[in-house]
Amino acid sequence: MIRTIPFLITLPLFVLWFGVDELPKILIITIGTALPMYLNTMSGVRSVDPRLIEMGEQFGLSRARLIGTVILPGAMPAVLTGLRYSLGIGWLALIVAEQINAQEGLGHLISNAQALFQTDTIMVVVVVYATLGLLTDVVVRLTESRLLAWRKVPR
Repeated sequence: MIRTIPFLITLPLFVLWFGVDELPKILIITIGTALPMYLNTMSGVRSVDPRLIEMGEQFGLSRARLIGTVILPGAMPAVLTGLRYSLGIGWLALIVAEQINAQEGLGHLISNAQALFQTDTIMVVVVVYATLGLLTDVVVRLTESRLLAWRKVPR
């Protein structure tokens, strides 16, 4: 049931319960990013070939060693997909959370620009957010290509 509720709808509740400090902002970002990361990780773990797990057990691998050498590498593509998706949602949650009682930063800047009808300032903030999101995605993609490089077989 929690998965079907849009996480941003909980923001007014968090503000009522925890005030307008940083805690509701951190909670909304955590809730928005944790569920997709969890679902993708579990999907990746469940998609690991059971025969590989059985083979690791037959070779006498301990549980920790089995996780580190068989399950984690097998689940890594799904984990990294979840990370990319969660980071995108994290940026969305951050932008929304910054609008709450912003005293400084981009949230404050965009709130003032909206109140003063400064379209140019709003567009600059949008470009900054887009650039930060793109840089985050590029870093994750580079990390993904390095972590999954072990799968490539040399010719």
